[in-house]
Amino acid sequence: MTGSHDHRVATTEARLRAFEREAAGLRARLHRYCSRMVGSVIDGEDIVQEALAKGFVAIRNGDMPDKTESWLFRIAHNSALDFLRKRARSRMSESEVELDAIADEDSAIDARIAAEASLAELMQLPPAQRCTVVLKDVLGHSLEEIGEILETTETAIKGALQRGRENLRKLAAAPRAAVPRLMLNREDMQRLGDYVAAFNARDFDALRGLLADDVKLELVNRLRAEGKEYVGNYFGRYADETHWHFTTGTVEGRPAILVTSPGRPDGPPRYFILLDWENGRIAGIRDFLFADYVMDGVDYASQPPPAIDPR
Repeated sequence: MTGSHDHRVATTEARLRAFEREAAGLRARLHRYCSRMVGSVIDGEDIVQEALAKGFVAIRNGDMPDKTESWLFRIAHNSALDFLRKRARSRMSESEVELDAIADEDSAIDARIAAEASLAELMQLPPAQRCTVVLKDVLGHSLEEIGEILETTETAIKGALQRGRENLRKLAAAPRAAVPRLMLNREDMQRLGDYVAAFNARDFDALRGLLADDVKLELVNRLRAEGKEYVGNYFGRYADETHWHFTTGTVEGRPAILVTSPGRPDGPPRYFILLDWENGRIAGIRDFLFADYVMDGVDYASQPPPAIDPR
């Protein structure tokens, strides 16, 4: 009996390792889907993490899918819908799946429109339309694969796809309104600017002094840590590297640190870092260094810190 138990444990661990390898290769595509389903690269990453965690639990409980990709996308899809329901605080009702209109399966024009659509434009589509357009025209899944992910019929998929493409064409043809930029208050920007200035000056001792005792660190897609002493070591990685420059800005309206190349400090950011503050101390750091796939479609703006009052 002991031998049988050990065999089951070894088999489960082997399956988990195989799943981890496959999931790593799918992570960027999963994020591209989830971020477009919920209209946020930050929330999209949360949903990807939730879906992966559910996948690991399912495999530990003995579930081993034949097709990992469609199975994992289905978990992510359902997690995204749960997120949207919670955000709307009401269950969504849709009639698109009743459509029997037939869409052209492969359309280069529609694929280009979908790929170039902003997250805000995609969010104007109802969820049933949005998921089929993203899966087909952005990620290139076949109708059969979409059916496996959504667990619905090909006729329903084609109907939602046609309606979604029509709506997205109208949005693409309409003049794009300027996106209002959130202006952070002076205190937030000064605090963020001081952090950025200390980082660019490599004054890591000053930064360690700003950490709360119970500070939490997430290097997205790599590790999590907690505690001032442990998280303080995080700055050592940046001290050893030279290929970064920090600027202040916003990501989806949230205060953020935009990380650019030293040779092009005013160029597009490579990734970003989010900070949480409590009582003037850094309570949380969320660094997307190892998850630069979140930059696909991100809404960001650089903002110089306010000038120091000479008085």
